[in-house]
Amino acid sequence: MTDIRAFEISISDNTISDLRRRLSATRWPEAETPQDWSQGIPLAYTQEIVSYWENQYDMQRLATRLNAYPNFVTNIDGLDIHFMHVRSSHAQAKPLILTHGWPGSVVEFLKVIDALTEPERYGGTTSDAFHLVIPSLPGFGFSGKPTTTGWGVEKIGKAWANLMTRLGYPQYLAQGGDWGAIVTTAIGRSDPDNCKAIHLNMVISPPDPNAPDLTDGEKSGLAGLQHYNDWDSGYAKQQSTRPQTLGYALVDSPAGQAAWILEKFWSWMDCQGNPENILTKDELLDNVMVYWVNAAAASSARIYWESFGSAMAGQQVTVPTGGTIFPKEIFRTSRRFAENVYPNIIYWSEQDQGGHFAAFEQPEVFVGEVRNCFRQITV
Repeated sequence: MTDIRAFEISISDNTISDLRRRLSATRWPEAETPQDWSQGIPLAYTQEIVSYWENQYDMQRLATRLNAYPNFVTNIDGLDIHFMHVRSSHAQAKPLILTHGWPGSVVEFLKVIDALTEPERYGGTTSDAFHLVIPSLPGFGFSGKPTTTGWGVEKIGKAWANLMTRLGYPQYLAQGGDWGAIVTTAIGRSDPDNCKAIHLNMVISPPDPNAPDLTDGEKSGLAGLQHYNDWDSGYAKQQSTRPQTLGYALVDSPAGQAAWILEKFWSWMDCQGNPENILTKDELLDNVMVYWVNAAAASSARIYWESFGSAMAGQQVTVPTGGTIFPKEIFRTSRRFAENVYPNIIYWSEQDQGGHFAAFEQPEVFVGEVRNCFRQITV
């Protein structure tokens, strides 16, 4: 089955009334004992978000924003895959597949679509134009939920290559962050004849603590990795070992689902301690809604269970590769360590601002980085 079907995001009145009922009936824990986020997302901030969600947030906002662009579904390897397909008006535009991670979604890319597809309106030239394909990962968003094991990053990478071929793009480019960076890396490994180059805003090639002459940036990357392991990785241990158990709580409680996601936005964004320094409540809740509406807490977490310890981790990728390092990224590496995995680096940039959710946080910078990297590639 290779048909491609138009798809419209729909959020029913019953879904909204049930959500409001659950929000109003939230049973709260006591407040944290320190006056900060060190025990997790604070009670007062979570209550503020939940109150806004229940009483002020436009419950159809997500559907309206996504439906402003063409959405489709196609079945690949027995699973329905949702994707946005936004073609540029310029026939020579380069096909580019953008892949999100956890706890993100296709919402991350909404602020960069227009500038990437119609660049002359946003400081670029027609030669910078891209035809965009933006899929929801299996088990995420409006894609189907796998009912059997096997949907790890390698299989997803092959599915994305299949998708690009199905859309009539025998040659294409790929970009991603978080799990999207790992899927994009898998595409580069498995489809080097058709994927002409990749760009990553999270480059997985950790610094070597025993390497000679560590730079300040490399030392900072090692310190960040240590902080992640010590204080920031509990979610990953849970999702990579017992995603099903976690799902019962988060699929049942919108307050719980919001807290689980928004704590990571606080931790991983370059936001000086407040997510709303970078994103509005509406933008944050748009992303949370993708998970809530689709009851996707367990199904999205399973990518950790499927892919942690991937057999292909660390294997070299020879396609031309670009990397952009943001200062608040979880994993930060240097070009010399990146070359251990990506020996064909054609573009490298280190930014002064920004974090894990690059397209969401710094859309203009993200667009510039994608353009600068892929200007060197003919597709």
